[in-house]
Amino acid sequence: MNPANHARLERKIAAVAASALSARQVVTPVEILTGIGWLNTAQVEDWRRGRVPYLERVATANLAKLSTALRLLHGWAQRNQLTPSETSYVAWTRDRHRLRFTKTGDANLERAYRTHWISPILAEAKRARWSEGVRCRP
Repeated sequence: MNPANHARLERKIAAVAASALSARQVVTPVEILTGIGWLNTAQVEDWRRGRVPYLERVATANLAKLSTALRLLHGWAQRNQLTPSETSYVAWTRDRHRLRFTKTGDANLERAYRTHWISPILAEAKRARWSEGVRCRP
């Protein structure tokens, strides 16, 4: 990715992340990718309902760009002193199977997608709830 595009992407991610942090005190990779236009809300819902085998399949960006976005989010979150919290994503189906983000199932990439970034001012009870995982419909 050329430096100008990299800088532009970094600014977009920072803007979407700051907005999410302000609204909910939590930032998630899925909402960042949706916010920058690389995922569509309806497709994310299809993935959550088990209709899409892995989330990267419906992303409009290639795998290199998705990895770059995850790294940029990680850097932004660390600079803003957010706390990482791994979250389980389970399908909105009867079998409640664990959702996959990547085709390969690479543990590091899966973890990067599952990591939510939590504001240090978020109440401990709410932090515990987020750590339990995304298990219900919004």
